Amino acid sequence: MFKRGAAALFAAAAALVPALSHADAFDTGMNTLWEVLWHQSGIPTRLVRWEQPELKVSIKGTNLAAHKEHTLQALRDVAAEARMQVTDVSDRPDAAQVADVRIQITPDNTLSDNEPCVTQLHFKTETKLDWVDMQMRDGDARRCAYHESMHVMGVRGHPEGPTVLSYFTSQTEGLQPLDKAMLHAWYSPRTSGGMTPFEFLPILSDALVAILPDRQQAAQSRDRYLARTVEEMQAFADGRGDVPMIVKRSGKCTEQGVRFGRMEMSYFLGVAYQKGATVPQDPAQATRWLERAVNLGSRTAQTRLSAGAG
Repeated sequence: MFKRGAAALFAAAAALVPALSHADAFDTGMNTLWEVLWHQSGIPTRLVRWEQPELKVSIKGTNLAAHKEHTLQALRDVAAEARMQVTDVSDRPDAAQVADVRIQITPDNTLSDNEPCVTQLHFKTETKLDWVDMQMRDGDARRCAYHESMHVMGVRGHPEGPTVLSYFTSQTEGLQPLDKAMLHAWYSPRTSGGMTPFEFLPILSDALVAILPDRQQAAQSRDRYLARTVEEMQAFADGRGDVPMIVKRSGKCTEQGVRFGRMEMSYFLGVAYQKGATVPQDPAQATRWLERAVNLGSRTAQTRLSAGAG
């Protein structure tokens, strides 16, 4: 799938930024990919995804004749980038029980104007998706289908930049190059559910390098970007830095979310230094950040400290 789509991705990459030959093309694209790892409340997230090759989908509700096939096509397009199949089980009597993805098209007087479409991910642990609920209002279902289908795959953020996940895009039909790069990384054989951002960042960055015309320049930019991001996240975890600007623009960022986000980022830095993920292994730094996470209330960090490096 990746090789077969490479030519199309390369051709479409001209729309990624105004001039992809510029040295900042990698940074522009990578900022968008980094932002998808943030919840709108101000919390950086672990990677969560499906672990089976097939998604069973049930679509019910209002005006299905107008929306069902388009919604299924959006899901199929997104799942194809992850090398997954989509099976429609809507007509089965046990659809509610067997469906992995349960979609409801609602009347326009439900939900809200600020959130006309919503997807809820359900998982016992932040590693593997168990099932997903999606709701879309009748009048908004067409423009929401690709956006919400990306969320169905476990991609939670609302970044800035050329992607159907952005609140500020006019492109809502079909996937853009960055959307495909996200999905290729999310479902790469190198990726596993539960990965922290610093474990996942090298995979995300490689997926971006693969679609940029000047791969040599992008590879050089990659190392600088990763080092700068670690520095910025150390400042954030220490209480000096801030969340990405797009998170603040969402209007859903909260003081409590940011406080929890600083704790999580401290833990993620500790794991990064333990494992040598994005940064060189450094036991002293690992301990420093895990201890900070513990001081901020992280039981996960306490367990990891007690167990030793791993």
